[in-house]
This record gives sequence, structure tokens and C-alpha cells, in this order.
Amino acid sequence: MSVASSQQFPRSRRPEPVLITEAAPSLAEQHAARKKRYAITMAIRGVCIVLAAVFYHVVWLMLLFAFLGTVLPWIAVVMANDGPPKKRVTIPRPAPSADRVLEDPARTGRIIDG
Repeated sequence: MSVASSQQFPRSRRPEPVLITEAAPSLAEQHAARKKRYAITMAIRGVCIVLAAVFYHVVWLMLLFAFLGTVLPWIAVVMANDGPPKKRVTIPRPAPSADRVLEDPARTGRIIDG
């Protein structure tokens, strides 16, 4: 009588344990961080709009704050939609078969002059 058990098929073991500190933040944490960044950027935009109204008599300062108040919403949206950078993964490529490898003419001594 054969009994199925987990010892029948041994699991492949990784040579190193996975560290939880290397794990990516959860999607909920990433979303919360992006919402917080968006809210802070839009609050700064509001301050810039108010400062543009306060400094209406200093034209260059008013234009600077008005420009920031105009550009910051676009920056906030771009930052809110941006995710964390992806990890670079190298894909192991199979070695070319022997019939597909080009010969090195310097090694074989066969050089054809035209």
C-alpha cells in the first residue's frame, strides 16, 4: 500500500534563505506612499498660488510662484503614477550549438584575400 507524503518528492532548496528586508513593499504600501507624495505636492502648489497672490506687486516673484502653481499638478500626477524601479534580471542564454558558431580565421589560418 502506497501512502502519499511530502517526503516522496523532495522540494528544491535554495542555497540562501530569502530575507524579508529584501522584499519589495506591498502594493498597498506603495499606493499609500504615492498618495502621500501627491497630497504633499498639491499642498505646496496651493501655497505657491497663495504666495503668487500675496506677491502681486513683485512681478518676478509672482510669476515664479504662478509658474510653480501651474507646473506642480503635472509633476504630482507623474510622481503618483510612477512605481518603484524594476529589478534588473539577466536571462541566461543557451550556448550556441557547434554547427552555428563561426570559425575564427586567425586561429585556423584560413584567410581569403580577394
